[in-house]
Amino acid sequence: MIDTQLFRKAMGEFATGITVVSANDKHGEVKGITVNAFMSLSLDPTLVAVSISNKASIIQTLADANQFGISVLSDQQKELSMIFAKQKEADQPVPFDILDETPVLKDALVQLVCEKESEVEAGDHTIYIAKVKELQVQEGQPIIYYGGSYQYLK
Repeated sequence: MIDTQLFRKAMGEFATGITVVSANDKHGEVKGITVNAFMSLSLDPTLVAVSISNKASIIQTLADANQFGISVLSDQQKELSMIFAKQKEADQPVPFDILDETPVLKDALVQLVCEKESEVEAGDHTIYIAKVKELQVQEGQPIIYYGGSYQYLK
């Protein structure tokens, strides 16, 4: 049996970008969560995958939604990452853009609108596979997560 804390430490040795996955709930309210388990899957069709804990408050929203947004955060958006990771309270409304009726974070490096293709339960997480329907790309540098803390490219 592998120790879960050791496994977590080992996985922290893999540097990742930081995203916020967002969707409208059934009442039209925007829900979001910070996610670093994100990857591209295919160019044809354009598919991505995100992995979300089954304990996350957004899990029912994503189960109900046909599409969701993914925002790749810039090095200027650490505070937004912390807000959606529930590590910090927002002191003002979070700025969203709406693309194809889907919320994405304003000024993110990349804004994706994704149509859910499938979901797969994998242990204590659900992996959402989605087709990218729309995307916007902006100039800037990413914020990354490595060794349990935020890092910046130099």
